[in-house]
Amino acid sequence: MDPFIGIRFKKETAKRFQTFSRTHFKSHTEAMATMLDFFFYNEISPRENFGPTGRTIEQSLKKRINAAIAIMKDMEKTQTKPTVAMIQSLFEMEEPKKKILILEKKKEEKNQPKFHKRNK
Repeated sequence: MDPFIGIRFKKETAKRFQTFSRTHFKSHTEAMATMLDFFFYNEISPRENFGPTGRTIEQSLKKRINAAIAIMKDMEKTQTKPTVAMIQSLFEMEEPKKKILILEKKKEEKNQPKFHKRNK
């Protein structure tokens, strides 16, 4: 087991570190080593500001997506559906109803078989 060394911190900072360490790690040594490794391997400084957080980026993306959806719905209502309806009305031509002539009616009546009742 490695020997321990005492480091002086202000009381508020030490309490914050202890609380954080207890919630995320098994020991204070493991917490400090992990934090130092994080900064070393990612080549960042603890004083750097990373810019917007994941939550703020997510909120702005949701707003933009909702705006795009609203634009698409508006286009569908005002442009696409009316245009499609107009084009369909141009291509859909109703065939005029064919009226059966009187002569054709008589021919149809002649061609139909006649059924007789049989006497038993």
